Amino acid sequence: MSPWLVVGLGNPGPQYAGNRHNVGQMVLDVLAARMSGSFTSHKARAAVLDGRLGMLPGGAPGPRVILAKPGSFMNVSGGPVGALVKFYDVDPAHLLVVHDELDLPPDTLRLKLGGGEGGHNGLRSVSQALGTRNYVRLRVGVGRPPGRMDAADYVLRDFAPAERADLAVTLEQAADAVEDVVTLGLEKAQLRLHTAV
Repeated sequence: MSPWLVVGLGNPGPQYAGNRHNVGQMVLDVLAARMSGSFTSHKARAAVLDGRLGMLPGGAPGPRVILAKPGSFMNVSGGPVGALVKFYDVDPAHLLVVHDELDLPPDTLRLKLGGGEGGHNGLRSVSQALGTRNYVRLRVGVGRPPGRMDAADYVLRDFAPAERADLAVTLEQAADAVEDVVTLGLEKAQLRLHTAV
């Protein structure tokens, strides 16, 4: 049985850690806390945490999950992700990529399988490296930039202090969604997430 590989997209280094573009990696930090583990360096140019996530129906420990933060810049995430898929022998159907999404309002979450990249260079790089778009994505809405601000400048800015209380809730909800995907399957996870009030 293929393990799950959950990738949080972002840019490396402390100067980017609070950026909207790094919200995928913020979700992984919440998941790492739930797994009571810490990230270690992997030869595939990534920080990884290999463990079990959640509980299966009946109370058995959840499935094996590898959390991964690529050590490359967002636009070339495909190299590390492709290397990790190969190293851990992950079926692309068991790859879940968590990323920021300009086309969703802030604090909105959407799960989907496959589809286009919507101008997201990190996703494009992953799809090219894998030779397929058929992997699961958790889209974390960050909204559109205000006024005439360039989208690239917007995603490379930190969340504003006023946004951080809502962000903390969103990160927990995103972690719940990831846990649901790996323990219940994508369809049940989508139903639970997309019908939540």
